[in-house]
Amino acid sequence: MELNDEIIIDAPMARVYEALNDPEILQQCIPGCEELIKHSDTELEAKVVLKVGPVKARFSGNVELDPSGAPDAFSLSGQGNGGAAGHAKGGADVSLEEADGKTVLKYTAKAEIGGKLAQLGSRLIQSTAKKLAAKFFKKFAEVMAPADA
Repeated sequence: MELNDEIIIDAPMARVYEALNDPEILQQCIPGCEELIKHSDTELEAKVVLKVGPVKARFSGNVELDPSGAPDAFSLSGQGNGGAAGHAKGGADVSLEEADGKTVLKYTAKAEIGGKLAQLGSRLIQSTAKKLAAKFFKKFAEVMAPADA
């Protein structure tokens, strides 16, 4: 499964990049995130509760960041285990571009799932993934909005 999107964030690129690397901000924005622990500048551990159709699961996983293209671009990859519900692994490539004091964020994400989740059908999985990504970026844009707005 692959997702692509573009969002304009009302904040300078440097601030957006910094926020995308801040575990506290990410935890606020990731749907169902209960815990996000930063082990190093490139390694994070997450605990997330997700409901996909009739299946609700608590996932524990690790995320690895590759900041080699920073601050214009970076990528991340991770994998999570939801016990009986299944497992997931994937990654995303993110690019940032400054435009009139705002930031254009583009991403391409890929994911593979297995277990009970994989049996739910690709349309349900795809629509859930799109909703989760939309929720994340909506919340992220809210957090990044200027305080005086």
